[in-house]
Amino acid sequence: MPAVNHRLLIGFIIVVFVGLGVIHIFSEPDKKKDWLPLQPVMLDKIERKYGAMARQRFIDWQQLMVTGKMLPEQDKLQQVNDFFNRHITFSSDLVVWLKNDYWATPVELLAKGSGDCEDFSIAKYFTLIETGVDESKLRITYVKALQLNLPHMVLTYFESPQAVPLVLDNLMPNIRSAAERSDLLPVYSFNGSSLWLAKIKENGQPVGNADRLTMWTDLKQRMLEKVF
Repeated sequence: MPAVNHRLLIGFIIVVFVGLGVIHIFSEPDKKKDWLPLQPVMLDKIERKYGAMARQRFIDWQQLMVTGKMLPEQDKLQQVNDFFNRHITFSSDLVVWLKNDYWATPVELLAKGSGDCEDFSIAKYFTLIETGVDESKLRITYVKALQLNLPHMVLTYFESPQAVPLVLDNLMPNIRSAAERSDLLPVYSFNGSSLWLAKIKENGQPVGNADRLTMWTDLKQRMLEKVF
């Protein structure tokens, strides 16, 4: 599969419901201007298919990405983290998608209004990129939540390559340094270009391209095609 410029991916989303409500995603950078703002007819179709609350989530998400561009980076992190933790209900893939494991796109997550930890982390990742945070500072990080004895996923932010990252987590409303998250045992992390064997308190050991993760490549493909 060809490489994807993830900085542009969310900007490419043009929510155009056709017939039964198919969302088309265009992959040309010059399409970015076409989807902001979401037109009333698009929002009406979202509301008919997913309800009034879904319509408002899309409106609020759009506003977040517009105003977020003007904020200091720490404020971007806080607002994006708060937005998804407030607006999305945690639910398993079996309940939402009738599958054991499914990584939803941000659009799918906002339409459904519920998802699991992977969905929270992925949506925060792409939204922060759209507000201007450099992809190299962000990693989607797979961990073990020790208190729950369960696999878990969070988003980590590195202010500099050697910095101790901050952790954006749907289980904990406050953003904390990884040094304060002794409840998380890191396994691996990735972003749009790279894959690391993760040490959440350090930079980690690079082990290749993120496209080695089949769930990630499937997610990217759906973001460039019809996702409903």
